[in-house]
Amino acid sequence: MSDILHPARAASTLGRVARRLYDTDTRTIWERDTATLPRSLRAMRARYRDFARRELAPQALANDRDPGGFAAEALFAAAARQGFQTEYMPWPWGTMRVTASARSLVLPAVLKAEEFCAADAGAGLFLLAHDLGMAPLFISAARGAYFGWLSRIYAEIRAGSPAIGAFAITEPGAGSDVESTEGAAAARLSCHFEAVPGGYRISGRKCFISNGSAARWITLFAARRGAGVESWSCFLLEKSMAGLTVGRRERKLGQRAADASELVLEGVFVPQDRLVGREGCGWAINRNVLNYSRPVVGAVALGIARGAFEHATQFCSVTRLGNSRLIDYQDVQLTLSDMLLKLSAMRAMVWHASGYRLPFQAAGAMAKVFCSDTAWHICTTAMALLGDHGYLHANSVEKAARDARLTQIYEGTNDINRLAIFESQLGAEFPAAP
Repeated sequence: MSDILHPARAASTLGRVARRLYDTDTRTIWERDTATLPRSLRAMRARYRDFARRELAPQALANDRDPGGFAAEALFAAAARQGFQTEYMPWPWGTMRVTASARSLVLPAVLKAEEFCAADAGAGLFLLAHDLGMAPLFISAARGAYFGWLSRIYAEIRAGSPAIGAFAITEPGAGSDVESTEGAAAARLSCHFEAVPGGYRISGRKCFISNGSAARWITLFAARRGAGVESWSCFLLEKSMAGLTVGRRERKLGQRAADASELVLEGVFVPQDRLVGREGCGWAINRNVLNYSRPVVGAVALGIARGAFEHATQFCSVTRLGNSRLIDYQDVQLTLSDMLLKLSAMRAMVWHASGYRLPFQAAGAMAKVFCSDTAWHICTTAMALLGDHGYLHANSVEKAARDARLTQIYEGTNDINRLAIFESQLGAEFPAAP
């Protein structure tokens, strides 16, 4: 492009006032988007990125090759020292700034998810799954859950203990079924509780539980024996409880640093004060957890895609074809620009879904579906730009493609989420039956 036709040079020909209406700053979209946030959230986003680049990115490929060697407790402790693992409650119980959550209860988690997963989705999922495990305590709005258990767990974390959390709903015969209304009605539930003096006894199995083997605290959902999902109740379990053991740890395609393990419960006694909320309100808690967590999954997908885009851009900037860099060819420029366009659309949707004071089903499901599907497309496009290099095992872009695939599956498969969109808006956008 001729220098005289460059936007900055063209702007210099305008008058003083006109120049102030013409933005020609050379800044990244990340910098521009961050500038639109309130001051407290701008600072948090920068801290999340700095931590991810320092603690997550350097070990990302090693943890993918050998997830068994992942130093989970050390990473959790490092994140906890930054206050990142105690953000559901404000000081003096937790570390969330009231000003940061005043605009949205979800946006801080969305910012964290993008930054962590741009560096490594596996380690990012491990840290984020702890928040998911704590979510039922927060969403139940029960005084005992807030000032009894959540504040106690946060106190343990602030004292340096690896009090890692996990969220357990999936069962061998009920996967995405329990993440949709219609499926839940016919779900084959195998994890049941029965009332006994002083509390409850729970038996059954949970599977594909993120942080299942690493967690000390588990929010677990079980149905009353002989009843269906309408009787679902939420319980807070400790890994040390008699009868609770960890079964198989899955060998996963992507996000490998975060374990996905089976939990086996054989007559586990759970004291009465470990019931989260009221008996029978587990289904409502679960559905609202998904409302809060699905925009975060959208941000996980956004972070994975952004990482793939950044690696592809770097590759194209240093790799030459003939006498020119790849990035100097117009077709490569078109491809990279299209990837950046899609990333910006993903972020806009996630931030919009998080902008509602209280998240709701359709907004969360739309963000999750759009971002996870788009992330898969961006990652495979990045692999194509790298050619043979993109297909090498544990290359950052190849890893991103594997990591992205999982975002289309957890928190309900994308088809389940499409049904959730329809259900949420039935009677609004979609006419209800007369």
